[in-house]
Amino acid sequence: MATQRVKLDRIDRKILTDLQNDGRMTNVDLAKRAGISAPPCLRRVRALEEAGYIRGYHAELDPVSLGFNVSVFAHVGLNSQAESDLRAFEDLVGVWPEVRECHMLAGDTDFLLKVVARDWDDYQRFLTERLTSAPNVAHVKSALAIRTGKLHPGVPVMDPDGGSGRDAQ
Repeated sequence: MATQRVKLDRIDRKILTDLQNDGRMTNVDLAKRAGISAPPCLRRVRALEEAGYIRGYHAELDPVSLGFNVSVFAHVGLNSQAESDLRAFEDLVGVWPEVRECHMLAGDTDFLLKVVARDWDDYQRFLTERLTSAPNVAHVKSALAIRTGKLHPGVPVMDPDGGSGRDAQ
């Protein structure tokens, strides 16, 4: 975690937006887009990484091409919401590769999980053999994703005036 935050200026915000849209962009291209030369651009990127604004880089993979044809959102209710039980559940789902996201919620559902599976039967096996039989799980409601209308990872990078930045593609 960062020890000190960098005060973001217009150039930093441009760098963050461009890297969020294309993490493979070269430093030279990134510098050109930001309107600065390559060495200070690289220094800014390193400072943004060290300050914790940039947590990492990854490739976005196509689940269907890799045989994961089903995405399910599982609404999980626990028997106990004691902090130790909540952490134990998070630790457990953390080792299940088919669980791609785990969000603790306020309200009737304790956790929302995004689960990928090869097909509906594969998800049903996961549901019965792992999830519903896990310690402290009271109930699970599954919602099959039909299609994704928007998938835009990251956050809108805010302008200094507080307005949302444009994430131009």
